[in-house]
Amino acid sequence: MNTLSYKTLSANSSTIEKQWFVIDVEGKVLGRAASEIAKLLRGKHKPSFTPHTDCGDNVIVINADKVRLTGNKADQKEYLRHTGYPGGQRVTTFKELISKQPEKVIEKAVKGMLPKNKLASRVLGNLRVYAGSEHPHEAQNPEVYEI
Repeated sequence: MNTLSYKTLSANSSTIEKQWFVIDVEGKVLGRAASEIAKLLRGKHKPSFTPHTDCGDNVIVINADKVRLTGNKADQKEYLRHTGYPGGQRVTTFKELISKQPEKVIEKAVKGMLPKNKLASRVLGNLRVYAGSEHPHEAQNPEVYEI
């Protein structure tokens, strides 16, 4: 009897090859771009995806200040946080955040699409977001990734 044995290979830190991608989000819808970025960060686009390992790629996002929302969300979307003190709930609107810290808008959207565990914070470390079109990572020879 001829039986073939196949082994399921699990990726680990020594077998992972990380790439660098540049994503230009100018004129792109925030949620659609964030889901694509989260997929790249997590490594779900690779055949060697392993859920418990950081096997994703490094992602550079440029033109974060030019991302858009559909409908009335630009006026209605709010980001909540709490200081930890009684009555300490603070509300920031999308327009305020995009004008002061456009990088935070992308980071918050991507973070919400990652699993809520220790791996998510490690994976989020592979994300670099810049408001303008310039970034200091030319030495890594990043590929342009179209959304």
